[in-house]
Amino acid sequence: MGKILLIYLIVMNLYGYFIMYSDKERAKAGQYRIPEATLWKVTLIGGAIGTWLGMKSFKHKTKHATFKFGFTAIAVLEIILVIYMIFS
Repeated sequence: MGKILLIYLIVMNLYGYFIMYSDKERAKAGQYRIPEATLWKVTLIGGAIGTWLGMKSFKHKTKHATFKFGFTAIAVLEIILVIYMIFS
């Protein structure tokens, strides 16, 4: 079960990173954006590290306090979960 959860988290975090990149590119091009609710859903269902890394890498949503602190807090919890899974 732990291996499946770890694979799930890897996939979700890659997806979280990709959607932050995609939303940033859409913003620069003036195109239709990914809804903020979608960004939060991906973060909450296991993509927090990826969305946080995407936020930092692409300087996207960094001025929004809810994203800045929310993504960070959830990513920290996710990191703790991953460490627990690895060492238990």
